[in-house]
Amino acid sequence: MCGIVGYVGDKQALEVVLDGLRRLEYRGYDSAGVSVLDGSGLQVERKAGKLANLEELVSGRAMPGTLGIGHTRWATHGPPTDANAHPHVDCAGAVAVVHNGTIENYEVLVAGLEQRGHQRRSETDTEVVAHLLEERYADGPTQGDLPASLRSICKDLEGSFVLVVSHRDEPDLVVAARRNLPLVIGLGDGENFVGSDVTAFIAHTREARAVEQDQVVEVRRAGVTVTDLEGTVVDGDSYHVDWDTDAAEKGGYEFFMLKEIEEQPAAVRETLGGRLDADGLLHLDELAMSDEDVRGIEQVFIVACGSAYHSGLIGKYAIERWCRLPVQVEMASEFRYRDPVVGRNTLVIAVSQSGETADTLEAVRHARSQRAWVLAVTNTVGSTISRESDAALYTRGGPEVAVASTKAVMTQITAMYLVGLYLAQLRGTRDPDEVRAHMADLSTIPDLLTELLGRMEPVRELARSLKDEERVLFLGRHVGYPMALEGALKLKELAYVSAEGFPAGEIKHGPIALIEQGTPVVVIAPRHALQAKLINNVQEVRARGARTIVITTDGDASVLPYADDVISIPDTKSLLTPLLTIVPLQVLSAEIARARGLDVDQPRNLAKSVTVE
Repeated sequence: MCGIVGYVGDKQALEVVLDGLRRLEYRGYDSAGVSVLDGSGLQVERKAGKLANLEELVSGRAMPGTLGIGHTRWATHGPPTDANAHPHVDCAGAVAVVHNGTIENYEVLVAGLEQRGHQRRSETDTEVVAHLLEERYADGPTQGDLPASLRSICKDLEGSFVLVVSHRDEPDLVVAARRNLPLVIGLGDGENFVGSDVTAFIAHTREARAVEQDQVVEVRRAGVTVTDLEGTVVDGDSYHVDWDTDAAEKGGYEFFMLKEIEEQPAAVRETLGGRLDADGLLHLDELAMSDEDVRGIEQVFIVACGSAYHSGLIGKYAIERWCRLPVQVEMASEFRYRDPVVGRNTLVIAVSQSGETADTLEAVRHARSQRAWVLAVTNTVGSTISRESDAALYTRGGPEVAVASTKAVMTQITAMYLVGLYLAQLRGTRDPDEVRAHMADLSTIPDLLTELLGRMEPVRELARSLKDEERVLFLGRHVGYPMALEGALKLKELAYVSAEGFPAGEIKHGPIALIEQGTPVVVIAPRHALQAKLINNVQEVRARGARTIVITTDGDASVLPYADDVISIPDTKSLLTPLLTIVPLQVLSAEIARARGLDVDQPRNLAKSVTVE
């Protein structure tokens, strides 16, 4: 989820680009870089760390020029270092490229480039584009034509990407392309822009145009041309941005959390991207463990806190089902104090968005002291937990500003499925065709999420009707139970409502005493083998006066007679339903908090990352 800005016009590009990067830094702050085209060539400066480090580097330095591109990075391929910061250049320093996304087939492309004599200077997937542009601009049917060269390269790339390119021989041209990830054009007077979102240029123009799938943009001072990958010019409508600069950072949303909920389809796509090799087999290239080590695992512990703990519970269901390995899920704060029995045949999976969670870090250190294997599932490249673990699986969810986790926990759940399938593949408990089939099911989730997000207005209306409730219960079975816990946690965090999640089968063992006339009970009931039992639980609480709010699957009428309110989600495999049921739970909690006049992004007493015990 990197931030990108490109500019061509009459102003000094360095200041325009840096201003855009300041507004985009919420999208990534591992490193930053700029490229400015002056009369003699490209001037490129890059620096690891926050944007302030780059600003200090270029402060007082002459970098004249009216064409520039810039980037603020959330690391995926390669750690956050100066060498891995964008822009990346070709061997001759003629091409500069910035990139958001993942090029899934970059290893194949790298091998060909190295055979042809190119020298890599970074560990990123992005650099291959610079070298490919070097070749195609210099020779062949696209010689001397930068837009045609980029169109040609896009046809060879697999994955999700936004690419923005400049060339030292093109003083009036910035070229950009997109697939799956957002790119927007800023339309000015004698100047034009491209950016990850309108935040990049909102201080200069409020006229914008969206770029559609597999389109290439040619940005010049005098105007903008958009083509498809065949070079055919395509029309598009511009629009006026009504947001001010502060709102623009939130993409026009009132709160960052609302924006981050909407970013979840792209986040899941990033988590899944590049995980299949040429044979269609799953590979997790961040894993340092050998295949023999993986096959020797006899038990698994998952340690985490808060929402990450709930993702671990989903991981338990997936790993036990697909791998036939015993899995225990532990609160990281309790793990080391009970002296768990772990050893060399134990895999400990530590889940932490920041990679700095204090309790989870101490659990990692305890597990390592017992000679257990440790796999970090984290969003943050180079974090302490990832460095101190044997291996790391990066969720690639991008920065998350709001305290309450949305796309972070969504990508953690996705990562849990990937770990389960990878272990099953190596241990032989699922054959390759089964792994491919499960990955195909997972690949449909981003589109289903997009569809689901488009029908959340009734959920918001329902939430507003619940704004004065002081107690809400959540029920679920199987993978619905962790989502009941997550729904209750979100409501506590955001709206300060007394909320609890229970396994639906436990309701008669005490919690049903909490039911009074009108008590809201949210039941997570997508189509599942335990559906009949769950319907019985709905009837039990409704008979005692509960207001039943049921999350069910499209087309499933079995629970409708017992539901006061219904929220439908698209159909998918039952094990994958948490990736969909979590969305209305997020929206419900956020909207109740908004209706109560509360700060959705910064709930009282909470911090984004808990770095002390």
